[in-house]
Amino acid sequence: MNKDSTIRIKSPSGGAEAPSGFIAAGVVCGVRNSGRRDLGLLFSELPCQTAAVFTRNAVKGAPLSVTREAVEAGGVRAVVANSGNANAATGERGIEDAYAMQALAAEALGIGAKEVAVASTGVIGVHLPMEKISAGIQAASGELGESGTLFAESILTTDTHSKEAVVQVEVGGRTVTIGGTAKGSGMIHPNMGTMLAFLTTDAAVEKQCLQETLGRVTDRTFNRVTVDGDTSPSDMALLMANGAAGNEPLTLDSPEYPVFAKAVEDVARTLAKEIARDGEGATRLVEVVVEGATSEESAATLAKCVVGSNLVKAAVFGEDANWGRVLTAMGYSGVAFDPDGLELWFGPVKVFSGGEPVPHEEAEANATLAAGEVRITARLSQGDASAIAWGCDLSYEYVRINGSYRT
Repeated sequence: MNKDSTIRIKSPSGGAEAPSGFIAAGVVCGVRNSGRRDLGLLFSELPCQTAAVFTRNAVKGAPLSVTREAVEAGGVRAVVANSGNANAATGERGIEDAYAMQALAAEALGIGAKEVAVASTGVIGVHLPMEKISAGIQAASGELGESGTLFAESILTTDTHSKEAVVQVEVGGRTVTIGGTAKGSGMIHPNMGTMLAFLTTDAAVEKQCLQETLGRVTDRTFNRVTVDGDTSPSDMALLMANGAAGNEPLTLDSPEYPVFAKAVEDVARTLAKEIARDGEGATRLVEVVVEGATSEESAATLAKCVVGSNLVKAAVFGEDANWGRVLTAMGYSGVAFDPDGLELWFGPVKVFSGGEPVPHEEAEANATLAAGEVRITARLSQGDASAIAWGCDLSYEYVRINGSYRT
């Protein structure tokens, strides 16, 4: 899109393009050999307040450094993202390529370079094919707003489907929309957010409020997902607010802030669950609920240990309600609890209570693991706090996918 072109605002649809003023595109540029879409642009016609969280992996992809600088410099209003190549562990050239992606997108969109976030996901340790990236950015800028799903498709790697969510709420008498688009299937055990997540809203929100909202939401959603226990060097979550809805800017003290915060969390939770559901080789979504804990933090730690246990995941795949594996995972979590005050449930079937097994029909408990969604509940007797974590089962297909990821 040339600088003098008119940005076309489409009617609301799914994902990050749903809020007013946001448009996007996704194209095939040849980073991947599969012929799938592999480069996307997301753009707001209005300036944005922007919040971000990044991976805590000591190895960080080059785009994260460039994006962090942009967010700290002001408000990011555009994202350029590619799949098939993570641009991580690529040295100085990788940094130069990330800056080049930023500059090319800025020029195509007619905005400043520091208004562009850069994201890459895929194979580690391979330099980007910049001629293809450049051509892809030009092509995508000319197709902004033509389809509401192509951006979501362009950021996928081993994902089997796009991940989008939208919530609308009333804030200050105005209809506010929050949308989100994410990707993630493997190398998912985030220590900040998912592989890539882009949240947008047409609400007006003060910057500190936006950052604190994203931080809290990330802890309750993206940070409670695990597929395989691996934290990616590319993990990034952005939240952009362009104020197109026309409400008075929200602060943490605004009476209607809780409504907005819940809507953001609802979008992020939907995306997080879809990431878990779409885990590499997964056949089931696993939800672990911990109740009666002393704090939400301890409940979350317990839930993540259970849902991240390879033995629990394998038992779910095999439809074996092996509650001893759940109990053991809780025991090594580092959270102190009294097993004698614990109840364990597989779906509606109680299997453990008071420090000993509860008589039950094993076939009935095993049957709860045959559904597409599996719930395991642990009820403590130490407090009122609770938390939920999401994951998936561990199948033979996971090994096949990751045994030939590069080849």
